[in-house]
Amino acid sequence: MNRPTPRANIGVVGAGVVFDAYALGLAWYGDLPVVRVADIDVGRARAKAELHAIPAYGTPEELYADPDVDVVVNITPPVAHWEVTRDALAAGKHVYSEKPLAATAELARANLDQARAAGRVLAGAPDTFLGTAGQTARAAVDRGLIGTPFAATSFVRSPRVETKHPNPGFFYQPGGGPTLDWGPYHVAALVNLLGPVAEVVGTSAIPTPRIAVTAPDRVVDEVEVTVPTTTASILRTVSGVIVSTLYSFDIWDMTLPHIEVYGTEGTLNIPNPNHHDAPVLIKRRTDADWSELPPVLPPTCDPAVRLFRGHGVNDLVESLSGEPLRVSGEFALHVLEVLEAIEQSTFADGVRAIKSTAVQPAPVAAADSASA
Repeated sequence: MNRPTPRANIGVVGAGVVFDAYALGLAWYGDLPVVRVADIDVGRARAKAELHAIPAYGTPEELYADPDVDVVVNITPPVAHWEVTRDALAAGKHVYSEKPLAATAELARANLDQARAAGRVLAGAPDTFLGTAGQTARAAVDRGLIGTPFAATSFVRSPRVETKHPNPGFFYQPGGGPTLDWGPYHVAALVNLLGPVAEVVGTSAIPTPRIAVTAPDRVVDEVEVTVPTTTASILRTVSGVIVSTLYSFDIWDMTLPHIEVYGTEGTLNIPNPNHHDAPVLIKRRTDADWSELPPVLPPTCDPAVRLFRGHGVNDLVESLSGEPLRVSGEFALHVLEVLEAIEQSTFADGVRAIKSTAVQPAPVAAADSASA
């Protein structure tokens, strides 16, 4: 079978759990081949290379030095994001980083400054709002189907990583926690829908200082919690929308919606941002019940597939040819600064102004969507 001419060759640093989601998503595009995978554990890199028929593997340093790699995808643990991005930019590569862009907004700004000086593109996750659900919701807001948005809610419960991940310590260390682990998907979705955030006020807690690990293949029995595992906040967007958030690894289950947007003429119910093709529901003032909005983009994959990544990498590659960069480093920095403010806020501090801003991403037209 003839393969399409690559638009860019991709090298991935990090051979962990999320690697398979990127392999699936990039293969879906068809012309963004992964040509090398790297990890500090070369054995893990080799295993992923063999599983996905990737031609080369090795250390991160070997990947940076590979002239065949055009774009580096950084899916290392959050505490390593800044360093890996720094080294990849120094090697002359464009970089797409998993969320958060760095462990702190200060480090993320340093990466952005370096990218600008080097004339390279730095982009960052989350990219899930580029999927069918995120774009269907955006079209509904833009078309005024719920009138003028004035409020929204955003709720995250525990993903129960300690029951599934063999060594989940990084989820409970700086760069992790519900706010910086799951919050990016929600805040990115909200900025996509409502525009950038101006102010934050909130509070946080650590209800359980040590977490028992119950994953069948665990390598540790418990992990220490060093970041807040429950945060609550009120955000005010530049456009004046009031957003209430509750992000928690301690709440085991809830019946609250993932995201809802309230407008003067109705309400949008938006699914888990990770579920690209799940339905978006609407109920207007005149409606007797909820109804499902027709999707504005074709589905990206089997609805049973929840872990699908790659839209943002494609967005970066398209930007190299002059297309809009929807997941820019500036966008990712703004999301990170908002989340950092949520995690660090106290009532005693009062309202925290957000210094950064972001351009509300351009909608994805159906013609922009591609499949293998």
